[in-house]
Amino acid sequence: MAGEFAQQKKPIRWHIAVFLAPAVLVYTAVMIIPLFGTLQLSLFNAENQQRFFVGLDNFRKLFGDPRWSASFWNALWNNTWFFIIHMLVQNPIGIGLAALLSSPKLRFSAFYRTAIFIPTILSFVIVGFAWKLILSPLWGVAPNLLDLVGLKSLFTPWLGKEEYALTTLGLISVWQFVGIPMMLIYAALLSIPDEVIEAAEMDGITGMAQFWKIKLPLILPSIGIISILTFVGNFNAFDLIYSAQGALAGPNYSTDILGTFLYRTFFGFQLQTGDPYMGSAIASMMFLIILTGVCIYLFTIQTRLRRYQF
Repeated sequence: MAGEFAQQKKPIRWHIAVFLAPAVLVYTAVMIIPLFGTLQLSLFNAENQQRFFVGLDNFRKLFGDPRWSASFWNALWNNTWFFIIHMLVQNPIGIGLAALLSSPKLRFSAFYRTAIFIPTILSFVIVGFAWKLILSPLWGVAPNLLDLVGLKSLFTPWLGKEEYALTTLGLISVWQFVGIPMMLIYAALLSIPDEVIEAAEMDGITGMAQFWKIKLPLILPSIGIISILTFVGNFNAFDLIYSAQGALAGPNYSTDILGTFLYRTFFGFQLQTGDPYMGSAIASMMFLIILTGVCIYLFTIQTRLRRYQF
């Protein structure tokens, strides 16, 4: 019996640990250690060049001090609106484009996919600066283009008005990154077995009815993944706002998001001295917000999607 038990015992697969070790070490060095360092730094403060432990006082200051709390809630709301724009505009457009490009009847689909995806590989600095030039009321081409179609009266300096600036930047970001959900959904649509499509066609389900009744339920897990990636990406956003509107996120902080608020606080700007301890508190709150969103997705939405699929 002991010999049979020894034969049935599975061997230890040491090669898995060997192959995973480099990635784990790199990830720990560049992500895990800095993360815990930031969380630790948020619990300290400094006075007369001496650091001392303050516990949660930095967080109380962030939420209780009128100056800090006003800036934080303004940045959080702007970040939320930035995310909503992507969820309601970028992802539905990406799904629609993927549905169109997956049609076998469409010619030059490869060219269209490439053209739509190219902006995603452009630098944020190039995109921000280029669109700032395009929308400029002085030397931009947008007023002239609208004038050609008789709509010049609709033009306004969108990046220069508080009520339009953040929405405009959100739509610019949508233009740049709509190729990512398009390609992910496109891949999900191609992974649907041909037998399922053929069975639907035999039952007379074609065109848009086939997409809504057959394809869409099958790609819901992919849509869920895209949604959480959008959430994480938008609440980590910084580059586009900084390149287009600067560290002050003008006009009058109307485009200020958590990333730019963190940058000004941690590193300082112009005559403002950086405060790494309050900056770490802001970074910790960003981490907590993202972690909460991811946990809600994993333990509620993703579970329901799996039950719906199977």
